[in-house]
Amino acid sequence: MFITCEELIDFLADYRSGALAAAQRVRFEEHLAVCPGCVDYLDSYEMTLRLGREAVRPSAEPAEVPPELVRAILAAWRGAAPPL
Repeated sequence: MFITCEELIDFLADYRSGALAAAQRVRFEEHLAVCPGCVDYLDSYEMTLRLGREAVRPSAEPAEVPPELVRAILAAWRGAAPPL
Protein backbone atom coordinates (compact mmCIF):
# COMPACT_ATOMS: atom_id res chain seq x y z
CA MET A 1 0.00 0.00 0.00
CA PHE A 2 1.45 3.33 -1.08
CA ILE A 3 1.33 6.47 0.98
CA THR A 4 -0.14 9.66 -0.44
CA CYS A 5 1.78 12.83 -1.17
CA GLU A 6 0.20 14.43 1.90
CA GLU A 7 1.29 11.53 4.11
CA LEU A 8 4.81 11.76 2.72
CA ILE A 9 4.96 15.40 3.77
CA ASP A 10 3.64 14.49 7.23
CA PHE A 11 6.34 11.80 7.59
CA LEU A 12 9.20 13.90 6.21
CA ALA A 13 10.77 15.00 9.51
CA ASP A 14 10.62 11.46 10.92
CA TYR A 15 12.11 10.09 7.68
CA ARG A 16 15.05 12.48 7.83
CA SER A 17 15.69 11.85 11.53
CA GLY A 18 15.50 8.06 11.15
CA ALA A 19 12.48 7.87 13.46
CA LEU A 20 10.17 6.44 10.81
CA ALA A 21 9.18 2.80 11.43
CA ALA A 22 10.72 0.34 8.96
CA ALA A 23 7.42 -0.45 7.21
CA GLN A 24 6.59 3.25 6.84
CA ARG A 25 10.10 3.94 5.57
CA VAL A 26 9.66 1.31 2.84
CA ARG A 27 6.33 2.85 1.79
CA PHE A 28 7.88 6.33 1.93
CA GLU A 29 10.70 5.26 -0.40
CA GLU A 30 8.29 3.37 -2.69
CA HIS A 31 6.30 6.57 -3.05
CA LEU A 32 9.46 8.53 -3.90
CA ALA A 33 10.29 5.94 -6.57
CA VAL A 34 7.10 6.77 -8.49
CA CYS A 35 6.38 10.42 -7.62
CA PRO A 36 8.74 12.99 -9.17
CA GLY A 37 6.81 15.81 -7.47
CA CYS A 38 7.60 14.41 -4.03
CA VAL A 39 11.24 13.86 -5.03
CA ASP A 40 11.38 17.55 -5.97
CA TYR A 41 9.69 18.45 -2.67
CA LEU A 42 12.21 16.38 -0.70
CA ASP A 43 15.11 17.97 -2.61
CA SER A 44 13.70 21.43 -1.90
CA TYR A 45 13.25 20.55 1.78
CA GLU A 46 16.85 19.33 2.01
CA MET A 47 18.14 22.47 0.29
CA THR A 48 16.12 24.69 2.63
CA LEU A 49 17.63 22.97 5.67
CA ARG A 50 21.14 23.20 4.21
CA LEU A 51 20.76 26.91 3.41
CA GLY A 52 19.33 27.57 6.85
CA ARG A 53 22.33 25.92 8.50
CA GLU A 54 24.73 27.91 6.30
CA ALA A 55 22.95 31.17 7.11
CA VAL A 56 23.52 30.82 10.84
CA ARG A 57 27.00 29.32 10.70
CA PRO A 58 29.65 31.76 11.93
CA SER A 59 32.17 32.81 9.32
CA ALA A 60 35.60 31.21 9.47
CA GLU A 61 37.33 34.52 10.15
CA PRO A 62 35.81 37.58 11.75
CA ALA A 63 35.77 40.64 9.53
CA GLU A 64 38.61 43.05 10.15
CA VAL A 65 37.21 46.46 11.06
CA PRO A 66 39.56 49.36 10.31
CA PRO A 67 40.46 51.27 13.50
CA GLU A 68 39.54 54.62 11.91
CA LEU A 69 36.02 53.31 11.25
CA VAL A 70 35.68 52.23 14.88
CA ARG A 71 36.85 55.69 16.03
CA ALA A 72 34.39 57.42 13.67
CA ILE A 73 31.48 55.29 14.84
CA LEU A 74 32.32 55.84 18.51
CA ALA A 75 32.72 59.57 17.95
CA ALA A 76 29.37 59.78 16.16
CA TRP A 77 27.74 57.77 18.91
CA ARG A 78 29.15 60.14 21.53
CA GLY A 79 27.97 63.13 19.48
CA ALA A 80 31.44 64.40 18.60
CA ALA A 81 32.93 64.79 15.16
CA PRO A 82 35.76 62.35 14.38
CA PRO A 83 39.24 63.84 14.05
CA LEU A 84 40.46 64.29 10.48
